[in-house]
Amino acid sequence: MNESFGSRLRARLDACGPLCVGIDPSPALLHTWGLDDSPAALERFCRTVVEAVADVAAVVKPQSAFFERWGSRGVAVLERTIADLREAGTLVLLDVKRGDIDSTMAAYAEAYLDKGSPLAADAVTLSPYLGFGSLEGAITSAMANDAGVFVLARTSNPEAAGLQRLVADQVLAGAAAANAGHAPFGPVGVVMGATLPALEHPLDDLNGPILAPGLGAQGATPADVARLFGPVRHAVVPSVSRAVLADPKQVRVRTLRYRDECAAHLSASPAARK
Repeated sequence: MNESFGSRLRARLDACGPLCVGIDPSPALLHTWGLDDSPAALERFCRTVVEAVADVAAVVKPQSAFFERWGSRGVAVLERTIADLREAGTLVLLDVKRGDIDSTMAAYAEAYLDKGSPLAADAVTLSPYLGFGSLEGAITSAMANDAGVFVLARTSNPEAAGLQRLVADQVLAGAAAANAGHAPFGPVGVVMGATLPALEHPLDDLNGPILAPGLGAQGATPADVARLFGPVRHAVVPSVSRAVLADPKQVRVRTLRYRDECAAHLSASPAARK
């Protein structure tokens, strides 16, 4: 029997510490690295990041859009990046934010979650805008392939707050139902921004992982993550991108720094953190 996504994630968090590193090769970041904006530079960037973080970050999250903009050449780089990460034993969370009607969602699931796909990842991000029920096909596919999904609930961008307040409770209820009976985590995680001023939605019954973007460049600190998610800190995966990618010579050092700070804050009891 294959190991579930929840079990693999728990093992990876325990072995490496609580951190997800994003691979976001924007044109501006490529230029900061002294690279031109080309598929060859994209591949060089990704190989450098993979070599720096694959053995020390629990999860690595490539942002698909920065690869897709180069068409087939960029997608080929994404395929190689996913393969390199998985060969290194790193969990791959592909940031695609897909969400659509049944037939289209099934095609997305086949592309990103089917074990036979060259783009197969350990987990993907999904958007619930068409209703949580529209994600059923992807969740079913994730379970069949020992993979996971992270559904957008309350993201780190402030302009989304009004809309997301209306749907977050439905997302959390749907995720909790899908995760019932699974251990140590169910296959359905949620995305909750580390920059939120307060946690307005209860997470105690989620029984799934929580991806917390916003660490670093968006202003959140490891201490903020611990304050916000204290009651469910065992399930939190803080995510950082630009703050560790800004200097190619510092990617590993900065990753280790964020990882260790997150581990220190999230392992301490609430009383010890005061």
